[in-house]
Amino acid sequence: MQKIADQVSQRPNKGQKSYHDLRKETLADQEVQDFIFQHHLKEEEINRSLSKFFEYITERDKFLSHSEAYILKGYRPILIKNEGYADVSYQETDELVAAQTRASINQRIKLVNLPKSLRQITAADIDFFDPNREETLNYLTDFVDRFEQGYQKGLYLYGSFGVGKTFIMAHLARELSEKYQVATTLIHFPSFSVDIKNAIATGTVKDMIDDIKLAPVLLLDDIGAEQFSSWVRDDVLQVILQYRMQEELPTFFTSNFSLADLERHFANGKSGDETWQAKRLLERIKFLSKPIHLKGDNRR
Repeated sequence: MQKIADQVSQRPNKGQKSYHDLRKETLADQEVQDFIFQHHLKEEEINRSLSKFFEYITERDKFLSHSEAYILKGYRPILIKNEGYADVSYQETDELVAAQTRASINQRIKLVNLPKSLRQITAADIDFFDPNREETLNYLTDFVDRFEQGYQKGLYLYGSFGVGKTFIMAHLARELSEKYQVATTLIHFPSFSVDIKNAIATGTVKDMIDDIKLAPVLLLDDIGAEQFSSWVRDDVLQVILQYRMQEELPTFFTSNFSLADLERHFANGKSGDETWQAKRLLERIKFLSKPIHLKGDNRR
């Protein structure tokens, strides 16, 4: 920023303010006066600070008027005391801090083949008065409250289409992100099953499995809706769940199937009855989660 004397010298002669006038006008600003009084500035320090006072007033007025000429969007000018003179610094606005906080919360909610809108679900969007949801919401509230106390089982939340299973789980992810800065991966399992089969050709299957099995909190959404594959069941899903069981990592599931129906789904292999393989998988799901039947109307 230019000094006041430089500003004066560049003004056209007609109607220009003198250095004395600009100095008087600058020092008459209430915030400048308050700063001088608060920091007990001496006359010499005031004179050294005049250009900074002028800069502050100019930038402050641009900021308050939302002028397009103000280039530091999200930051407001403030006066600070430097060694022997006043200076101008720029401080994050409350709006910028709030936006950065929202962005951090959203970044910790990883969605794979699920709508981005799930990141925006908050407690205000949840119907806590629906008696059908009481058991589920009580369990999840308790889970969040006791999260830092050690490992807890997740949920195997099953029910009809559109009762809000994924919606409620997205709310859980946001609660964990806001309160504990914990990352949650929510993955649409039928889509993932297709993607990982396609990844065989690119040699990235292991990377995909590792990325999911290591998630701090994991939700496998709509499990059982995928086209059956013995390979996905035994070499992908079982590997993921075995690791999470050993490491005691919180794991959640949503499904349209009860556990009994899910077992039948995974036992229906091309080679015939694969009940034993299905039971092995179900044992891991049962270790990792508590089954709750979510009833209610289709809200879609």
